[in-house]
Amino acid sequence: MLRRVLIANRGEIAVRIMRTCRQMGIATVAVHSEADAHAPHVAAADQAVAIGPPPAVESYLRIPAILEAARATGADAIHPGYGFLSENADFAESCEQAGIRFVGPPAAVIRRMGSKTAAREAMRAAGVPVVPGGTPASQADADIAAAVESAGLPALIKASAGGGGKGMRTVHSRAEIGDAIGAARREAERAFGDGTLYVERLIARARHVEVQVIGDAHGHVVHLFERDCSLQRRHQKVIEEAPAPALTPHVREAVTAAAVAAARAVGYVNAGTFEFLLEGEGDEARFYFLEMNTRLQVEHPVTEAVTGVDLVKAQLIVAAGEPLPFTQDEIRLTGHAIECRVYAEDSRRLLPQAGRLLRYVEPAGEGIRVDSGVAAGQVVTVHYDPLLAKLIAWGPDRASALARARAAIAAYEMLGLRHNLAFLDALLALPDVAAADTHTRLIESRLDELAGEPDEARRAAAAAVAAVAAAIGPGRPAAALGEARPVRDPWDLLGPVIW
Repeated sequence: MLRRVLIANRGEIAVRIMRTCRQMGIATVAVHSEADAHAPHVAAADQAVAIGPPPAVESYLRIPAILEAARATGADAIHPGYGFLSENADFAESCEQAGIRFVGPPAAVIRRMGSKTAAREAMRAAGVPVVPGGTPASQADADIAAAVESAGLPALIKASAGGGGKGMRTVHSRAEIGDAIGAARREAERAFGDGTLYVERLIARARHVEVQVIGDAHGHVVHLFERDCSLQRRHQKVIEEAPAPALTPHVREAVTAAAVAAARAVGYVNAGTFEFLLEGEGDEARFYFLEMNTRLQVEHPVTEAVTGVDLVKAQLIVAAGEPLPFTQDEIRLTGHAIECRVYAEDSRRLLPQAGRLLRYVEPAGEGIRVDSGVAAGQVVTVHYDPLLAKLIAWGPDRASALARARAAIAAYEMLGLRHNLAFLDALLALPDVAAADTHTRLIESRLDELAGEPDEARRAAAAAVAAVAAAIGPGRPAAALGEARPVRDPWDLLGPVIW
């Protein structure tokens, strides 16, 4: 078994990985930028190493600095978390060459599946359905345009090296094709240094379903069922749940079998996720491969909640060269789980927010789990993703999980910067969500009612609460605020009143 693991990440995922390492008796090493010197993930580790200035490109993305930190502390493995270097094939290769175990798949698999076009071809070869479309070999604008015509309108022009909606443009008419190609290529080159494009038919009312898989070096590959990630905004997931409520047993069996077959076909080892678009209803629903994430997903806790499997523990066991500690037949679904991503953001404009958390109290209770990487008094900076925490609610059925999630959101206490708790609550309150009638464009279609402007009275109340909190300062007991919460979500209401 591994002795010491360096976590090449920060925030909630670093804290979460350290929690499992501690339970397994594995020592942990944190790396941190200057901005994160006093962050919770640093305090949670057995050792910590500074690796550079606040910008990620000068710290968390510096492969030599991270490898040197591993060597200096005697770490025998590196867990990359998600984001940053987690899907960087060069980093995985560098770890292998340095004799340090990379907690993830082999570099060659990351490289192959990291290219959206190469991944599509691998899935076709494995017999997995892919979204209709094509990747012109010449990459000339005229050939991309021809691929759009062939796929049919509306269509998506997408970056091969992309993700998170970057380098992606929707085309509804022939007149838009030329401008969309140019815009997608420019954004792809800026974001990924690679302007290669491909085309997919736009499935207008699709559900986004993904299958969690994990394999070991002994030839075993299993799935841990699926998640529904349809509630997205600008191609970024907001709420995820497991199991996917739209799947019939017949479709569930088909899509999970396709994911396992695909993992075997590419020689996959460790945890990964196959993402699909689901079109249609009932047993007639069709699924198409979208992409693969060769890492642990942000939303992995909902899978843990309904299967009882600690995915990080399984990752570490596999990275140590051991076989998976469970078989497919031993994995069972129990209940339902919902995850809400808690962001520091202006939800009306979808703009990240920065500032000091004057007060931060997480909800608790039956079926409630919060994975967070922040604490009261901490400064949330502009340098990193604005994800503060993940609120996970489990219940014996979907209705109870939804109710627990909304109750937990109401109990969350956060002052000092704007956040999206009110937005999350409004989203969960939609009749469409209660009925599981969701799709990837639902949020955009209901945005006005989900992120409306606050009235002046609520702004004034929010300002008063904020002023009291600022005067008291962080770290004081809840009684200092009189236990009164006249505004459930004050900082989402503030606007320019305080700042």
